[in-house]
Amino acid sequence: MESIKDRINNLARAMGKPDVQESEYVDYKTLRKQYEQQANDEIRQLQMRSKKDRIAAIHGRSDLNPNWTFANLVEDSDDVIEAVSIAQSFIAAHDDPSWRESGSHMMLFYGDYGRGKSHIAGAMAHQLIEQYEISVLYRQLSTLLEMRYFSYDYSAKDNIGQKFREAHQELLEVDLLILDEVCVNETVLKKNTQSWLGNLLRQRLVNKKNCILITNHNLAELEHAIGRYCFESIREYDTYRVRFSGPSRRKGIAADEAEPSSASSSRYQPNQVR
Repeated sequence: MESIKDRINNLARAMGKPDVQESEYVDYKTLRKQYEQQANDEIRQLQMRSKKDRIAAIHGRSDLNPNWTFANLVEDSDDVIEAVSIAQSFIAAHDDPSWRESGSHMMLFYGDYGRGKSHIAGAMAHQLIEQYEISVLYRQLSTLLEMRYFSYDYSAKDNIGQKFREAHQELLEVDLLILDEVCVNETVLKKNTQSWLGNLLRQRLVNKKNCILITNHNLAELEHAIGRYCFESIREYDTYRVRFSGPSRRKGIAADEAEPSSASSSRYQPNQVR
């Protein structure tokens, strides 16, 4: 009776191919294991490509500055070192499902201009996207308020009302909302704006969505600026307050970098550097 090897060789001869040598013969179990390993490798590669695509899509919608990373951050003062430590703890907490489901969390970054508040918030967001595929939106509050204001122009032809409603829905649904420049150049928000912002934060609270608020005000000024109703919305969160008090990291404009002005020119030239 012919063996399996003989049958294979007979078939190979009939097809004009050389005999299968002893060293080339692979039994069924070994062959099946090889194919399963190959299939698993292909699935892992497909999953990795799919994850990269998802992460790229989240980054694309986030509107984050790509330079806001921990690698680009200079930890040159105690407040920045402490802020980075708190930020890393906040990121690491996402490993715990019970923490993520326990409620809504708010990080409140406050301090003067140029202290690194936006940079650290952005670095946190980048890492959360990469590690946990957390959806993120970075928005300046003033930009949202302008969009909200123009949405009431019913004679507008650019469909601004629908655009704002879609933007507002996105603000409610995103996993992490970063609101920057909160009440910048504002002593106090209008009452209807306070109510809108307070309702936004309360709805996110109910939906267990996290926030980072960035402001140049101290906490007392912030409470006055956004109003008690809105500030009480912040209190409802599990809040981490981070104060930035170190030196500004923004470069000034040196005198020799300014464009020279002509003394004989009578044309108006604003914002002259002297």
